[in-house]
Amino acid sequence: MNVLVPVDDSDPARAAFEYAVSNASDTEITALHVIDPYETSVSSWLGGQEFPKKLEEEGSELLAELEAVAADHDVTIETDTVVGKPAQEITTYVENEDIDEVVIGSHGRTGSSRVLLGSVAETVVRRAPVPVTVVR
Repeated sequence: MNVLVPVDDSDPARAAFEYAVSNASDTEITALHVIDPYETSVSSWLGGQEFPKKLEEEGSELLAELEAVAADHDVTIETDTVVGKPAQEITTYVENEDIDEVVIGSHGRTGSSRVLLGSVAETVVRRAPVPVTVVR
């Protein structure tokens, strides 16, 4: 079984990842980080680094942290990074790769705890051709 876990640096995404690695018997897990240049504000990258490079570095750091979390559970994961709109990139990834299930956080960095289901998670639930588990 191949499980895709879309990740950003939010608590729900980390909870989804923890859920996936905790239940990973005979499961291959891919942590997918989507760099969304459309949502990131100009002020977040005005620190002397080039915009794409800063986002790539932040994504690499996040995936390295998650690899360490997986190792703590004696699980080896695959990681991947893509650029684009998160919901679209996640569903495209599922369609193009051998993915059997998606485990996703209920909302990401920009989600509000008052929102039951973030727009990315909601779109993935509606469009993914495989079962989707939403973790809060």
